[in-house]
Amino acid sequence: MIEAPAEQLDIIYQDQWLVAINKPSGLLVHRSMIDRHETRFAIQLLRDQIGQHVFPLHRLDKPTSGVLVFALSADVAKRAGEQFQEGLVSKTYLAIVRGYAPESGVIDHPLKEKLDKITDRKARKDKPAQEAITDYRRLATIELPIAIDRYPCSRYSLVEAKPRTGRKHQIRRHMKHIAHPIIGDAKHGKGNHNRYFAENFDADRLLLHCSKMEMDHPVTGKPISFYASMDIVFDQLLERFGWTMSNASE
Repeated sequence: MIEAPAEQLDIIYQDQWLVAINKPSGLLVHRSMIDRHETRFAIQLLRDQIGQHVFPLHRLDKPTSGVLVFALSADVAKRAGEQFQEGLVSKTYLAIVRGYAPESGVIDHPLKEKLDKITDRKARKDKPAQEAITDYRRLATIELPIAIDRYPCSRYSLVEAKPRTGRKHQIRRHMKHIAHPIIGDAKHGKGNHNRYFAENFDADRLLLHCSKMEMDHPVTGKPISFYASMDIVFDQLLERFGWTMSNASE
């Protein structure tokens, strides 16, 4: 019997200390009580692919795609982790949201920590809301002649978000806070819009993607940037809406 080929992750950077992947939407970083029946995890897949243990430096929600960076030793993970704790790592996300978002702004809205029963089992349960700040800017808009809510047309925006802090589900919760939830967000979004995108655009995923991450290399000290391209679902939506990234970034 021929064994099926092992799943291969998209490695976007690798040296002797770090490895970064473009995580697909729907893949958990590690085991979680939220998806206790899930059997696929980025940690195990990447470990099997490169033949050595890996140590995730940060989180990326299961439905979110994009840059995910690992250290190849505990010591490097510790050194890199200090940058994340001190807010020295820059992350850039792209999201498609409901409505015409403001041209730009800063969302300064503290968030109560959401805990995972496995990975956060030692965390305090009574912590007050933590500081959470996200910078954002609108890159493009579109109005579709479709009545999904009570209006005859439906509006959407392509937004770039840069979190200054690293709270769980921060961008998803912050976009909901300013009344522009991300399309495909089952928890913080609107079901009728999510269903419309899934049924009419074959976009049955959270439309949030970490496209870029910048930090200092934890060993060499040199600035390093990781880039992750969007998947076919995201790409096809941008093309359908006429949102080329070259135009959107002007």
